[in-house]
Amino acid sequence: MKTVLAALLCACLSLPACTAPAARGDAQAASHRDAGTAREGAIAAAPAENATSTGAAAVDDAATANPPGVTGTLRHHEQFPSRHVAARNVDVWLPPGYDADPGRRYPVVYAQDGQNLFYPKHAYTGDEWGVDEVMAALLDKREVRPAIVVGIWNTPQRIGEYMPEKAVTMDPMPTGVEGFAPVPRKDILSDDYLAFMVEELKPFIDAHYRTLPGREDTFAMGSSMGGLISAYAVAEYPDVFGGAAALSSHWPACDGCVVDWLAAHLPDPATHRFYFDHGTATLDAAYAPFQQRMDAAMRARGYVEGRNWVSRVYEGADHSEKSWHARLEVPLRFLLAPPPAAKVSAGR
Repeated sequence: MKTVLAALLCACLSLPACTAPAARGDAQAASHRDAGTAREGAIAAAPAENATSTGAAAVDDAATANPPGVTGTLRHHEQFPSRHVAARNVDVWLPPGYDADPGRRYPVVYAQDGQNLFYPKHAYTGDEWGVDEVMAALLDKREVRPAIVVGIWNTPQRIGEYMPEKAVTMDPMPTGVEGFAPVPRKDILSDDYLAFMVEELKPFIDAHYRTLPGREDTFAMGSSMGGLISAYAVAEYPDVFGGAAALSSHWPACDGCVVDWLAAHLPDPATHRFYFDHGTATLDAAYAPFQQRMDAAMRARGYVEGRNWVSRVYEGADHSEKSWHARLEVPLRFLLAPPPAAKVSAGR
């Protein structure tokens, strides 16, 4: 069991001390060193939409890249620059029909661990969330609004960028998994990461894609440490993000300090929504007590389960992309529920 947990922690927390199996480690190293170059098929340059100066050199590097099996249109921005954090790749998924109606604008989901979302060849374990397939299926059934999904690739600093910085009360910070060294407080960089998302990436996306830029149409989503940073984004920038989906949030990091911080900083339930879940196997087996504390905090703040807050347990589900893929339609329905008929007729 400890070996399984160690492998999962390496995959989901990206700790520097991890020594993964050779083939998997080589694949991850290649993804960080030559990220994006493994895409197969022809990659044709794509003109930027609504092109204006945003200070992001990546605009000229936009490309339409549809690897085999990707549904919809995937645009890849190689090594998107930042003043706050290291450059990283960004994928932008456009829903089917995006090019057919140039007057329509779309909500946006900013998703963490972008290399794990669309294409298995880029995913750390070879398994991907299948965001494109799940979204396309939900759209066919008219169960969600068409939306743009921005996949933000992680970097070797993943745990530092995803651990909610203001919540950290310990130095060094325990990872929450026995046998792994704690992380120095100085290596926690998530406030810089959120500055990148809000001050650089979002303005770029809004300028070059047809978005609905308001809070009510802007969401964050992630799993494990990505779940923590997604919830943190909404609490830190409540005027920017209207909701978060946090799957298998790794609450044990820092002995649950993120639960305590969020309890004191949850935004207005009248204008925000949160989705939480976890499984019961591997790393997820430790999450229930923390999630129960988080659920109590949601109730105390005035959130109503089933209305603006969801918390679910998936019996037998483990801490993996396969498990998150299997239930991805649930948080997507929650974040992107179809609007009232009046909004539909108005072109939303």
